[in-house]
Amino acid sequence: MRKVWNSLEEYILVFSLAFTVFLIFIQIVMRYVFHHSLSWSEELARYVFLWQIWLGASFAVKEHRHLRIEAIKNVLSPKAQKYFELITLVIWFGFSLFLAFKGAELTMILLQRGQVSPAMRLPMAYAYASVPVGCGLMAIRLIEEMFGLFRKGEA
Repeated sequence: MRKVWNSLEEYILVFSLAFTVFLIFIQIVMRYVFHHSLSWSEELARYVFLWQIWLGASFAVKEHRHLRIEAIKNVLSPKAQKYFELITLVIWFGFSLFLAFKGAELTMILLQRGQVSPAMRLPMAYAYASVPVGCGLMAIRLIEEMFGLFRKGEA
C-alpha cells in the first residue's frame, strides 16, 4: 500500500499524459486526413490537462520540485534555515487547505446547479474537482514534509 501511495500521482500523470497524446493525435488525424474533427476531444484534453496540473502540483511537493526563491533562507544560519523551512511549509499548507476548501465549495455549487460542459455534456464539477483533490493531496504531501523535518531532527 505504501508503494501505491508513494507513486500515486506519478502513475496517474503518466497514464493521463499518454491518453492526452493519443487523444490529440486522433484529433489531428481526423481533422487532416478525414477532414472531420471530433467535437469532444479538445474539451476532454483540456479537462485532463486541468487534472494533470493539480496532481502535478502534489507530485512536485513530493519530489521537491516547486520553484523557490531562497535568497532570505541562504543568509540565515543553518538552525534558522530549518525553522524558516518549517514556517514556509506551514504557510504553504494553510494556502493548500484554503484552496482545497474553496475549490470543494465551488465544485459543490456546480453540482447543485447542474452546469455541464458544452461538447461532452459532462458535469463541469468533474473538471473543477481537480482543484480540491490536487490541493488536498498537496496538503497531505506537505504534512509528510513537515514530519520529515522532525524525523530528521531538523526542527
